[in-house]
Amino acid sequence: MPFLHGFRRIVYEYQPLVDAVMCVLGIEGENQRRSYGSPYLATSHVTSLLDRESQSPVFMEGISYSLFRVADLGLVSAAQVLLRYGADLNFEDSVSYYNPLHIAVLRNKPDMVQMLISHGAEIEKRDRINESSPLDLAGEEVDKLPCLRVLLDLGADVNAKDKNGKTALLHALASSDGLTVNNLDNIQLLLERGADVNTTTHDGETPMSSLTFLVKEALDSSVEDAKEIGHFCTRVAHLLISHGADPSCCLNATDGEVWEHSLTYTSLENFDLLFPLTALLLQHGASFVCSHHSTSYWTGQQLIFTHLAEALREALDAAETADVLAKAEVLLDLARICCPVISPLFPRTKLPVLDQISTRQPLLELYSRLEEQERQPLPLRCLCRRLIRLCLRPWPFEEKVKALPLPDRLKDSLLPENSWTDSAGWERFKPRRSPC
Repeated sequence: MPFLHGFRRIVYEYQPLVDAVMCVLGIEGENQRRSYGSPYLATSHVTSLLDRESQSPVFMEGISYSLFRVADLGLVSAAQVLLRYGADLNFEDSVSYYNPLHIAVLRNKPDMVQMLISHGAEIEKRDRINESSPLDLAGEEVDKLPCLRVLLDLGADVNAKDKNGKTALLHALASSDGLTVNNLDNIQLLLERGADVNTTTHDGETPMSSLTFLVKEALDSSVEDAKEIGHFCTRVAHLLISHGADPSCCLNATDGEVWEHSLTYTSLENFDLLFPLTALLLQHGASFVCSHHSTSYWTGQQLIFTHLAEALREALDAAETADVLAKAEVLLDLARICCPVISPLFPRTKLPVLDQISTRQPLLELYSRLEEQERQPLPLRCLCRRLIRLCLRPWPFEEKVKALPLPDRLKDSLLPENSWTDSAGWERFKPRRSPC
């Protein structure tokens, strides 16, 4: 077994040299460091030791594994000495199969990362187990942001893929749960450095499908968790849309036949529970129909009325009924003003059927208001705003608006509206039900 063979070689052959190097550096036990005076003094001791041991038959293996250990601890000066004596930059630990650059990233040692790459470490090197690159590892946890920035500054390929087709952006999204792991800053940096928002794995996973999955997780979580996950998802959605992602295109599987619901569909289908996300999507120009199938798949009006009917069937009290109706009206108004594509209102005969006339009445009244709006053209200012916003694509939208040679008052009229935020409770996600 290669693993056991490699482990035996460490223990019986070159571990004594490694231990000696660690000892003169003041390292006790596995990674316990004691004070050893100035770095210059410590590295001079390492130099003396290596001069004495240079004729050892396991010298190269010993100093290479020592490089792995000092990279783990971020001891840059010691690593430079080992490299001068020929330590292998691509030495693989026989247990983890990581090399010094991998372990420096995992331990968040940006100075070590920079030094190793400047000495020739392969910046795109992938480990043999998961095929993770240093950039993938740096993107997976928010505390690795300094290493992520160093790797990108030194030329790491932001859109390089692993054996499954995942990029660093997908790694960052996949490892985020909005609770214990919140990689928002990593995601933002990757997008700013050119990460492809439309990248697809071999299994059909995309950044938008990863986000949609997490949104659905929020619906089945506790009240507090839904609030936290929702805050994260809304901010990530804003980043993805601002960099050109389409939230209204349904998500296809690898066989091309099975289509999963888009982020816009999922949000509209649960608009009262996912209100802040739904409003953000519409404010930022998400289509009110499927971007791929057009009106043959779904329309926003149909989804809102269907979910509204489901909510009214649940025998809500007066306050809850008023709340869900108010949210529906706000979203329908936002769509009318902001969405680039809105289908004609569906026929009255397709309104959801409700048993009680009193429960059905709010649906009829809302439908009648939409009919009246459809007979009247949008005000000229709204038509102009829609046209200008369409011309500003692809995004980031806010930056392009701010750069326009227009008075601030006109710029403000082009930016997304946030009038709904004053309503209590509308700024957070809510789960379908509290877990038992």
